Amino acid sequence: MSPTMTPAEAWATLKAGNARFVAGDMEHPSQSADRRAEVALEQTPFAVIFGCADSRVAAEIIFDQGLGDLFVVRTAGHVLDTTVVGSIEFGVDVLSTPLVVVLAHDRCGAVAAATRALTTGELPRGFVRAIVDRVIPSIVGLSDRGPAGLKSLDAATLGREHTRHTVQMLQSYSAGLAEAVAQGRCAIVGAEYTLADGRISLVEWVGDIGEPGESRTVSA
Repeated sequence: MSPTMTPAEAWATLKAGNARFVAGDMEHPSQSADRRAEVALEQTPFAVIFGCADSRVAAEIIFDQGLGDLFVVRTAGHVLDTTVVGSIEFGVDVLSTPLVVVLAHDRCGAVAAATRALTTGELPRGFVRAIVDRVIPSIVGLSDRGPAGLKSLDAATLGREHTRHTVQMLQSYSAGLAEAVAQGRCAIVGAEYTLADGRISLVEWVGDIGEPGESRTVSA
């Protein structure tokens, strides 16, 4: 893949790969011995995928890509910290990657745990709590009616809100990413993967990815 690919071209490539995955018609590109040798000394990935660590959401598989195609960063619940932001900046600033995708999925355990913490006060043990603490700000403002209001919202709505919030945080936390988007060198996409059928749906984007309309939040 060319490092000069546009954000729109990168997004179109990911969508095409996901369509092949959903149809069961995968090409398994960039997985040969020749490709392994080709990328041994240099990498030029066309997308940074910042996703949840869930074992069912393997980026290279669900987008039908291979070695050197994707620069993948993963944490449980796709929660951000400084090392995560630094890793994403490395992909964009050092590797000239034109697209960042926040890859969420339905039935996210981290979002469910954050909702439970807000509505019941129940918190997980150990450092798992640090994950929940980073998800809570994404969903706490969804209802002005307190815990009862949050309970009335379905898991899909809560998950999409966490995805939107993550996209917004990336743009606001990282001056480098914001500059890359403003210059048209990069775009940031929030997408959700459906575990049952393998489809990717667009939640939010910032920058030109070739979708109708302006950079905006897509209505749930």
